[in-house]
Amino acid sequence: MNNIKENITDLESLRNDIVIKQKKGLPFIGASIVIWLLILIVIMLDLPQDKENLFVFCCSCPLLPISWLIGKVLKVDIFDKSNPLGNVGFLFTCNQFLYLLIVMWVFSAVPDKMVMVYAMVFGAHLLPYSWLYKSLSYRIFAIAITIVSLIVGCIFQAFSIAVTMLIIEVLFVFSLLVEVRMFMKK
Repeated sequence: MNNIKENITDLESLRNDIVIKQKKGLPFIGASIVIWLLILIVIMLDLPQDKENLFVFCCSCPLLPISWLIGKVLKVDIFDKSNPLGNVGFLFTCNQFLYLLIVMWVFSAVPDKMVMVYAMVFGAHLLPYSWLYKSLSYRIFAIAITIVSLIVGCIFQAFSIAVTMLIIEVLFVFSLLVEVRMFMKK
């Protein structure tokens, strides 16, 4: 029984450490603002649907370098290997690659809904980070992004989804900044 308590304490220490060192993943959520801005620009170009969707996919390519740059500004090493829970975070990210198969199917089956499904997948993949980063913001935004994207996407065009996502991501960053500050004060 004592050993279990020690392991739980060790796990909590690792979670606290990753919250501090990674600042709750702020570099990646900050980069998502840039990604959704790029998606909005692509949509505003009024390209044929297949080209637009292809370029929307391409917009996520600079995620890692943008996250790295934002991490430098925030003094976060996004590639830090000192905490084994970093591997868990990477596994959570890999989960999104499986979801992207659904987006690829939508790309050809229902092309005008691809941005909606892309946004829903983005939102859904954030949920496990609520545990990793001890974050109510991740839990709320993961659920809200998924549901809001579905509603907006069923009623409006891709432009509205991109604008909505841009606004949500800005709010998400501010929410995480508040959480990080509160966590650091503990």
